[in-house]
Amino acid sequence: DCDHDCYHTRELKQMPQVILAGSEGAAGMAAAVDALRRGARALDVVESSIRPVELDPNVRSVGVGGWPNLLGQVELDACIMDGKGLRSGAVGALQGYLHPISVARQVMERLPHVFLAGQGAARFAAECGAESGPLLTEQSRREWQAWLDEHVPEAQRSRWPEAPLAEWARLTADPIKVHGTTITLVKDGDGDIGAGVSTSGWAFKYPGRLGDSPVIGAGCYADNRYGAAACMGQGELTIRAGTARAIILYLKMGLTLRQACDEALNDLRALARIYEGSVTVHAIDAQGDYYVVAVGDRETAAYWLWTEGMPAAERRLSVVEPW
Repeated sequence: DCDHDCYHTRELKQMPQVILAGSEGAAGMAAAVDALRRGARALDVVESSIRPVELDPNVRSVGVGGWPNLLGQVELDACIMDGKGLRSGAVGALQGYLHPISVARQVMERLPHVFLAGQGAARFAAECGAESGPLLTEQSRREWQAWLDEHVPEAQRSRWPEAPLAEWARLTADPIKVHGTTITLVKDGDGDIGAGVSTSGWAFKYPGRLGDSPVIGAGCYADNRYGAAACMGQGELTIRAGTARAIILYLKMGLTLRQACDEALNDLRALARIYEGSVTVHAIDAQGDYYVVAVGDRETAAYWLWTEGMPAAERRLSVVEPW
């Protein structure tokens, strides 16, 4: 058995390293490539890729400057997963901390739990010494106020935030403002695979709403034996279909990477949809191959890629398929 395991490790080391990131990942790609070239572990590369995006106020769906909820609060979600041993950590509805991806990793490293949310996640972040700071920018606050002024009658705005909120949740289902997450999938020089996602979620969402991003198996999954996958878009669908885990299971069954993604999209097509939104799937396999496909998008989705031999990361365009 030892001989088999050692041979398998040597075989994996010969496979190409790869970093695959979503459309929002530009700010972190240089740091990620540099880290991987220096021999960093997959999880360290994931973190170094996502942290700069979380600080970029121009990325409206992640971290600082992210879309607030109906109450004008920025709630952040993130998860990270180690394909070696399937360790994982996640946080949801985290307020007041700049790097939810790092807090998620600390959940994985320091706790017997996988997932913390809300006040518990914030308490743990403070206990870890995580970096705190304001998340709501003036631009985001103005856009939130403009949305309220346009959609909510003055009589109810005057009672905000005590007014009932449920009736306004469906009005926030704007595909442009529900489609945004930063994603990084990495295979390092030892053949280890890591995955991470971070987001502020659905713009003007009902407070406490969690999408697929912090849900292991829905928005993110990694397994050294087969590959990794992560999703962005209408998380309410990918939660119900367990999309990220489904892709890995289809790989386990012997499908090619593209076939595995296509089968996972077919699972999504079988679901009743709340609105005509979209989902973009990002995936890599244990051989270092990659595939990105968007379903329901009106236009091609972008992604960022680096593999061994490339001087720098490149922005590329996904496959697009109809619902």
